[in-house]
Amino acid sequence: MSVNQQAHTGPPYGQPQPGYQGYQQSAYGGQPLPGVPQSQYGAYNGPMPGYQQPVPPQGYFPSLGFPSKGSSVSLNSDTSSLAPNFIGSLRAPPTSGAPPPASGASLPSGHLTYNQFGHGDVQNGIPASAAPMQRPPASQPFLPGSAPTPVSQISTFQQYGPTPASVQQLSNHMAGMTIGSTTAPAPPPAGLGYGPPTSVPPVSGSFSATGSGLYTPYTASQGPSPTSVSQGLPLAQPPFPGQPVSTQRLPTQVPGFAPSPSSTGIGPSSYPPSTGAPRPPTMPGPPLPGQTVAGPPMSQPNHVSSPPPPSTMSGPHPGPPMSGLHGPPPPTHPPQPGYQMQQNGSFGQVRGPQPNYGGTYPGTPNYGSQPGPPPPPKRLDPDSIPSPIQVIEDDRSNRGSEPFVTGVRGQVPPLVTTNFLVKDQGNASPRYIRCTSYNIPCTSDMAKQSQVPLAAVIKPLATLPPEETLPYLVDHGESGPVRCNRCKAYMCPFMQFIEGGRRFQCCFCSCVTEVPPHYFQHLDHTGKRVDFYDRPELSLGSYEFLATVDYCKNNKFPSPPAFIFMIDVSYNAVKSGLVRLICEELKSLLDYLPREGNMEESAIRVGFVTYNKVLHFYNVKSSLAQPQMMVVSDVADMFVPLLDGFLVNVNESRTVIASLLDQIPEMFADTRETETVFAPVIQAGLEALKAAECAGKLFIFHTSLPIAEAPGKLKNRDDKKLINTDKEKTLFQPQTSFYNNLAKDCVAQGCCVDLFLFPNQYLDVATLGVVTYQTGGSIYKYAYFQLETDQDRFLNDLRRDVQKEVGFDAVMRVRTSTGIRATDFFGAFYMSNTTDVEMAGLDCNKTITVEFKHDDKLSEDSGALLQCALLYTSCAGQRRLRIHNLSLNCCTQLADLYRNCETDTLINYLAKYAYRGVLSSPVKTVRDALINQCAQILACYRKNCASPSSAGQLILPECMKLLPVYLNCVLKSDVLQPGPEVTTDDRAYIRQLVTSMDVAETNVFFYPRLLPLTKADVDSDSLPAAIRNSEERLSKGDIYLLENGLNIFVWVGVNVQQGLIQNLFGVSSFSQISNTLSTLPVLENPFSKKVRSIVDMLQVQRSRYMKLIIVKQEDKLEMLFKHFLVEDKSLSGGASYVDFLCHMHKEIRQLLS
Repeated sequence: MSVNQQAHTGPPYGQPQPGYQGYQQSAYGGQPLPGVPQSQYGAYNGPMPGYQQPVPPQGYFPSLGFPSKGSSVSLNSDTSSLAPNFIGSLRAPPTSGAPPPASGASLPSGHLTYNQFGHGDVQNGIPASAAPMQRPPASQPFLPGSAPTPVSQISTFQQYGPTPASVQQLSNHMAGMTIGSTTAPAPPPAGLGYGPPTSVPPVSGSFSATGSGLYTPYTASQGPSPTSVSQGLPLAQPPFPGQPVSTQRLPTQVPGFAPSPSSTGIGPSSYPPSTGAPRPPTMPGPPLPGQTVAGPPMSQPNHVSSPPPPSTMSGPHPGPPMSGLHGPPPPTHPPQPGYQMQQNGSFGQVRGPQPNYGGTYPGTPNYGSQPGPPPPPKRLDPDSIPSPIQVIEDDRSNRGSEPFVTGVRGQVPPLVTTNFLVKDQGNASPRYIRCTSYNIPCTSDMAKQSQVPLAAVIKPLATLPPEETLPYLVDHGESGPVRCNRCKAYMCPFMQFIEGGRRFQCCFCSCVTEVPPHYFQHLDHTGKRVDFYDRPELSLGSYEFLATVDYCKNNKFPSPPAFIFMIDVSYNAVKSGLVRLICEELKSLLDYLPREGNMEESAIRVGFVTYNKVLHFYNVKSSLAQPQMMVVSDVADMFVPLLDGFLVNVNESRTVIASLLDQIPEMFADTRETETVFAPVIQAGLEALKAAECAGKLFIFHTSLPIAEAPGKLKNRDDKKLINTDKEKTLFQPQTSFYNNLAKDCVAQGCCVDLFLFPNQYLDVATLGVVTYQTGGSIYKYAYFQLETDQDRFLNDLRRDVQKEVGFDAVMRVRTSTGIRATDFFGAFYMSNTTDVEMAGLDCNKTITVEFKHDDKLSEDSGALLQCALLYTSCAGQRRLRIHNLSLNCCTQLADLYRNCETDTLINYLAKYAYRGVLSSPVKTVRDALINQCAQILACYRKNCASPSSAGQLILPECMKLLPVYLNCVLKSDVLQPGPEVTTDDRAYIRQLVTSMDVAETNVFFYPRLLPLTKADVDSDSLPAAIRNSEERLSKGDIYLLENGLNIFVWVGVNVQQGLIQNLFGVSSFSQISNTLSTLPVLENPFSKKVRSIVDMLQVQRSRYMKLIIVKQEDKLEMLFKHFLVEDKSLSGGASYVDFLCHMHKEIRQLLS
């Protein structure tokens, strides 16, 4: 749970509050909270007071290599010009290398500039009449400008030394986390740091999509994207006058590591203690001569409730000196009481309003009157590091308006969070295939050097939006689809016709094949067939072929599939009302079985079984007046007692089925049977499908651990003590191999299993889920099921599950052009050999992730090709082949690889890789391997692609600047770092879910979407702009919605206006809001309608119906909510984003050294 009680430096919402009731507030000494496990990052537990380091020689900037003098600065400007690798407020990049516009220059001192947070005329600097002050040297210890704090905390500010112009001082703050191509007021041409535009020639290592040195232009209104930690911003130029040099050298010393005076790790002061304890109030170093102590309070991303720690020290604080403070001491100045810390400075610079994060907390605008107690040590400003929200917003604004046309090889698609239309012109839509990189290394050595995994996330039956065309169905008659003679690849747009069209050369293996006479067509003057545009398989990336009988089992066409509903009627299921609910729902749901586009009714037949310790089969033949029940009590040798009348057509047997569904709840109403079997239930369904000679799906509704005497009987083996031991992996492994063998039999028959679980205690999802997982089915879990709160979610999930498009008896193979091959697969399927992915069922939400490795050299000219072929039976019993083709570029320069990566897909792959790893390795080993691989990816970029700059800078590739924040979310997830309240079953459930998620689902699952509902425009259809996942972004006076694909939380602040509460919940005060609501009340007012429409819109976007949870601030449920604020520390020991970025920087520097 990521609630991490850190001492906060000022009441974030404008008034001090007592600690939250209900859980302990830790003391101010930096002690860990009782019961909170230590973080895995033992390294950064706050500053270590013991190190005294010599102050380095003065007058020397390590990254610049020449002495420098302070230059004068006007303190009034809130946009002084930017440091060379400053992450400043963003503007659209200039098209030429013109010098930065005036907004980037420091304004004359008489010029008033207002801060952007709407508190009247509070000026950002000292009063305009004051004389300009000397600019402090760039490398001084963390001065005030470094970490912006929530604005309302400013009352405690005093300055250390002169205030840097507009607090742009992150000079050593993030030791050069050059978070690069943020478009600063005017970014220089490609490859430059944000320095004088002409000072450095363009460098090939920094690149952008357009050729200017920046990736997506950030518009001014979007606030700085802190980021791109890309472009290795060169630092060899003098700072602009009035600007701190931004080699942002992060002081180096990491507590627990020997101090290295010259290196620039992320220093002691930038790590808050990694347990949930507050940081001790030590200052970052002995003050330089003449410097007064007391900087601005730090903005802690983590907790918002405690007032600043009292400090007994009146003078300078002792503390570890910064390593790397070179430069003359700043001129002496008294503290500037009126100098306001920038709330959102991007690296200290005043930030434009963050996308949809309206300014500050509604708090008291009493900036800087009386000096307060000294703040705790500086830390990185969360606003100055790459923001997922910013990247998402930028991609939407840059790429959401134009259709994505797939005709060009190796194009990186828009992000999954952007709404865009796809026009298929020869490559499969990104809705079907997304790759980790669209430009892959030509050699395996280069791939190994970069460590970027080459993988594709394939969703063969993905649902398309209504405005896009479904794949065309091509019928080549009895001879079937045209294929390469050697590698059996299917005809596609990349095949080359030769000899006047009589033969074609395979694009995958180069073999030449005769064109069958019926398929012959002449070529035009360019060598294209004249029927090119009439044939989907020659002009489109995705299409279907009608399969011939040769593609069918036993050389005969399949029968339409069947659905068998298997209902647990043990005591728990009956008592909770579940059995009655399922029976009522099925009466109407059976009219919505999936059917082919134009068919009158579904071809799917249905059957019914109930069970506890024994199984009950029902004969619902249309000729019967009443259904007949047959009991099989010999569960050790399962058979189906009837053939005729078990699987029936819904319309023909409608009255008998209705009668059965009415009778089942009554028949078992007085049951006392608490034990259940499980494996025999699957065996029964399998035998029924075998007897009917068809594929199909079992819908099993199950409530408890199957302890009754029967095959597949399980014992309760849940053991929390195994967590963090070498035996933890056994919790994810099945108890017995029985279910693996059963899964294999199910796949062979095309019997897919969907499992609905309703546990009140441990159920062993890791074992029960094996058959579901290996047959391509879905698991749904409703712990402590209660009719009133969970029925909506369950019924919606059941409806979607029954109605969704499914391919049965499916086999998928991925072919590649010479040079790479598919070597590894992740997802819900079974493999009996190394190439064929077999699934009894594959639905429209499931993905298969495929990793590729080199087996030869690739060429830049020909690129690389993938062809995914899926053979399946449609819901009408038609055998089809769905083909998806994709062409990728190949590169000999690492820079081209890093320029064409897709971080969301990379995270999807890494999460699946890690989640599979926990089956065989200790969780800590898996976490360390993930961190190490990502550090290697980023270190390789830094070493080979970024322009030379000081080792103290963290430089991230533009399209991977979110890799650290997203990776940290994966590391903190329940599977890899569970909190004490996460059950073993939850972890096994999440592990299986994530393994077949698509990229959009993992994106929101690991970094949830947080929307300020009170900022929603009730008159428009749009969503309010998202904000970052951190508690310091929440205001007590607002209502927020957080969704992660499984849950929707509505968080209500304690100071929300009564009118809003009345409009949304229909009650008159905060205390009357019920947190047991599972749906929002339907009220006739614009705010209620707007919020309900937002919830409905989100529900439609996700493959599962999300559970709605109302969270009142300071309520016990708030702990659960905070667990999803993933930029903060988590109670289970997960690092905050800021700390993890520092940790990654340290790892990268160790690799580079």
